[in-house]
Amino acid sequence: MSGPSVAELRSVCQPQRMLERHSGEHWAGRLYMRRVSVYATWLLVRAGLTPNQVTWAMIVCGVAAGAVLAVGGLAAAAAAAVLVQVYLLLDCSDGEVARWTGRTSIVGVYLDRVGHYFAEAALLVGLGVRAQGSLAAGGWVLIGLAAALGAVLIKVETDLVDVARARSGLPAAEDAASELPGRRLGSLRQVAAATRLHRVVQAVELSMLALLAAAYDAVAGGLTATRVLTVAAACVAGVQLVLHLVSILASRRLR
Repeated sequence: MSGPSVAELRSVCQPQRMLERHSGEHWAGRLYMRRVSVYATWLLVRAGLTPNQVTWAMIVCGVAAGAVLAVGGLAAAAAAAVLVQVYLLLDCSDGEVARWTGRTSIVGVYLDRVGHYFAEAALLVGLGVRAQGSLAAGGWVLIGLAAALGAVLIKVETDLVDVARARSGLPAAEDAASELPGRRLGSLRQVAAATRLHRVVQAVELSMLALLAAAYDAVAGGLTATRVLTVAAACVAGVQLVLHLVSILASRRLR
């Protein structure tokens, strides 16, 4: 029995409402990865892989990217960036496989969230080790660890909204609930969002920035660009951790 066609997969696995959503869908997914992921999904479905197996592969790629980034050198940074792209591809495909096969599960949702925690933390720790210049413990490693902790706690703040609502017997918050009351707060949030600085600690953007920093360091010599990026990531994570908490408390997500 032949498997589904790419067109059939696209109609079922990539509904228009999903492609148009801004919450929960990375910009790279909307820009290019969803165009590619349907072909990967076609192969994965024909291979008989389950959605959770695809998610586990995603987690492995994300953590491996952090380990490779820690090695140092331009080639390692390029390899880490490629691994992050594969991670993003599998992040798109696991849900598509689940939608096609009807094998969505709470375990799959949990693994997907855990995978994002692991990948971003691994990349930031790897960046700190790269900035240190060796596997020895040191100040740069600690800065990378601090950035990783901040990035993870930002995700915890987001996920705890669902936990708090569920324990209070409320449904999941809609996207509109994240809007801040008052023109001034709303304007501040728009300005913060426009800077896109929060993306510095996200896997796709961080891997690209690390590659650019590695290219600069390869030409200039030393680790200046990588160390600047490490400090920037830690600062962004710390500031975003506080601002995100304030944003949640000021919005209607907990009401």
